[in-house]
Amino acid sequence: MATTFEPAAKPWWDSWNAEARWLRWLTLVWLGIGLAVLFSASYPVAQQTTGDGLYFFKRQLLWAGLGLACFTLLVRIPLQRWFPWAGILCLLGIGLVWATQVPGLGVSRLDASRWLDLKVIPVIQPSELLKPLLVLQGAWVFGRWFEHPRWFRRVWVGLFALGLLGILTQPNLGTTAICGLTLWVMAWTAGVPLFALLATAGLGTLAAVVSILGKDYQRRRILAFLDPWGNARGDGYQLVQSLLAIGSGGWWGKGYGLSQQKLFYLPIQYTDFIFAVYAEEFGLVGSLFFLVLLGSYTWVSLRVMWRCPDLPTRLVACGCLMFLVGQALLNIGVVSGMLPTTGVPLPLVSYGGSSILSALIIAGLLVRAAREVG
Repeated sequence: MATTFEPAAKPWWDSWNAEARWLRWLTLVWLGIGLAVLFSASYPVAQQTTGDGLYFFKRQLLWAGLGLACFTLLVRIPLQRWFPWAGILCLLGIGLVWATQVPGLGVSRLDASRWLDLKVIPVIQPSELLKPLLVLQGAWVFGRWFEHPRWFRRVWVGLFALGLLGILTQPNLGTTAICGLTLWVMAWTAGVPLFALLATAGLGTLAAVVSILGKDYQRRRILAFLDPWGNARGDGYQLVQSLLAIGSGGWWGKGYGLSQQKLFYLPIQYTDFIFAVYAEEFGLVGSLFFLVLLGSYTWVSLRVMWRCPDLPTRLVACGCLMFLVGQALLNIGVVSGMLPTTGVPLPLVSYGGSSILSALIIAGLLVRAAREVG
């Protein structure tokens, strides 16, 4: 008697449009590369400091698992269901950013108070978790800019500025810059009047200049960026070691796990400067592959923006693209010496629970926007 088999059930994402499927796979590839690079970059320092070479990798896996759970949930929920709650959530996020300045709640590391200890959950970095909330509320405010009453627009522009100021006072100039630039690009995409855009750009630039002039270490970073080799054992040390790592990778790299600079020459090699370890181990070819990955992500995201049925959804895609690819390019620019050193992680690659959770939430919003293209 012949045996019949029922066809295997198709994956639930099989009915998605091409853009949503491509963004899903590109996100998973990006995440896979990030976890592999983190394993290599963090093993020596984890072994020395904790006695467990897998310490940072295992913690990153846990946060990545939570992020993927959020990603899976977000791609199934229409964006319109989030917009009514975005304002409240954004206010909560801004409040948490300012709570880092409260004694007993804020946690200081490396002369910065960017982390929050709420006692009942692990230490978090509110500025990272604020990013997807800025995307949602920014899309709602700017996407209906000419429909909202004037007081509503002024209140929310002021609240966005308050959130950015809170990040700047931690201090965290790099995250302030990427958050401010993302909101500015979303407003420009929405057609906000040019005068308002120029005014906010001017105020943002003034705030950055005041911050740099008021903090000695930020001024030294700028000077070190201009001539890192002039003080290679002082303020320029980190950038010099990063450039040595990138340069020593050659065409094909030294091979996975064989970086020399990660062996306590390059500071914070598993967080902000992790791309230098990647470039050393995979060389120019590997670095170009990563840039092609970012380019593919950008191209698909722009297709989503062009095809979005309404402006708020288009702005969600725009904001997500800025926070993922824009921040990645900012990080690579810093690591390669093209931009001044700032504390901005490489999304889905750098170690940090709040960072990888935020990036996967943002990726989930982007895939959801792609799904709504139809």
